[in-house]
Amino acid sequence: MRFRVLTGLALAAALATAGRVAANSAVTQISADPYDAPTPGQHHTEVEPDIASYGGTMVSAFQMGRNYGGGSTDVGWATSSGAGWQTGPLPGLTVNSTPPGSYLWASDPAVAYDAAHGTWIISSLGVGHQKGLGVSVNRSPDGVTWGNAIPVVASGTHSFDKDWIACDSYPSSPYYGTCYIEYDDITLGDTPFMTTSTDGGQTWSAPQKPRNGGCCIGGQPVVQPDGTVVVPIDTIHGMGAFRSTDGGASWQSEVKITSVRAHDEAGHLRASHLPSATVDAAGKVYLVWKDCNFEADCSANDIVMSTSTDGVHWSAVTRIPIDPVGSGVDHFIPGIGADQSTGGNRSSTHLALTYYYYPVSNCDPSCQLDVGYVSSTDGGDSWSAPQQLAGPMSPTWLASTSSGYMVGDYIATTIQNGLAYPAFAVAQAPSGDVLDEAMYSSQLGVTGASAGATLLLRRAR
Repeated sequence: MRFRVLTGLALAAALATAGRVAANSAVTQISADPYDAPTPGQHHTEVEPDIASYGGTMVSAFQMGRNYGGGSTDVGWATSSGAGWQTGPLPGLTVNSTPPGSYLWASDPAVAYDAAHGTWIISSLGVGHQKGLGVSVNRSPDGVTWGNAIPVVASGTHSFDKDWIACDSYPSSPYYGTCYIEYDDITLGDTPFMTTSTDGGQTWSAPQKPRNGGCCIGGQPVVQPDGTVVVPIDTIHGMGAFRSTDGGASWQSEVKITSVRAHDEAGHLRASHLPSATVDAAGKVYLVWKDCNFEADCSANDIVMSTSTDGVHWSAVTRIPIDPVGSGVDHFIPGIGADQSTGGNRSSTHLALTYYYYPVSNCDPSCQLDVGYVSSTDGGDSWSAPQQLAGPMSPTWLASTSSGYMVGDYIATTIQNGLAYPAFAVAQAPSGDVLDEAMYSSQLGVTGASAGATLLLRRAR
């Protein structure tokens, strides 16, 4: 196995010579796949990031060395406390980790901070022989020093998918210090399950499912200040959600938010319609996903949004007006974040949204992939003009999977000290058989629409 440790000055040197595909000079590479052949996996690739922030520190987690059939060589982390980024692979997770773990591959990383226990937690899916073998967590007191993987739940003969983690970090909540992991059991028809921890991720409860069984994939739990946990999820009926009001002791029945109709992206790109969710300081939940209902003949996707204050009753779906209806621009893979210091009335919440897009939806065989960004200072009533962060990229520069070329089934955005920090994959043209797809971020203002140029949202059909 060949392995390069990239932290501190070593990371800075590697990134200085790595180059980038970025339209914005403020876009910064925060990590690079440290593995080389003959270690299994497609090198050098990094895909599918999450990012979270708390108390001046940001932590991102992502796949390193994507495997064609599923999972990756290891899960990586990148952490910043205001003076650059440190990065590396998690220990004790896969057979390629240092020290080695028990899984052949790892996938679907997500990150959260448990303020009650002063602990960063990355959850990930252990994969082997194309089967999900379990959900694990790695813990850190500072986002830089990580402990070995701790088993959360083992699948036995079952197959798992799409874990996600959130922690209750509200001191006023009766469940302060409780963390929640969602995953779905493919063997049981993609039934979602929830497990909880009250000791900083060291031990986890027996998994429970929503009262009516529920279905299907990509649940993203968010915690409201009163301790209610809302889990928006992609279901066979469209977007849905379920919740707990007792700290995860029980989970209520799933409610339907809306049906979903989505355009399949050109260029053999892997782009699911998994939701992205966030919550503001007042507990209002914001849910976004890709949808083609506003476009004639479902010819392209917009990013659309629904909101809720209780996880049961949801607003009518609105279209985020990144480009005009009928523009032919295809938008997908959104990651939304809310400023946790804003919220409480209709016009105060600051939101930041990062996404991928094709400038031309019907682009085969020469699709050009870009990363875009918009923001809102009034809870999504109006949005800033779109900003190109990176691109253009050819989908063929990306890691190849059995479902298409991959940047990730999801990305993420966090807001810290009034500024937005997304995490997203950017690729350059490969050198022979060696790919060059890495993790990037940017420091972005949350500005909203300019005076006199407010863009009106439209209701879904």
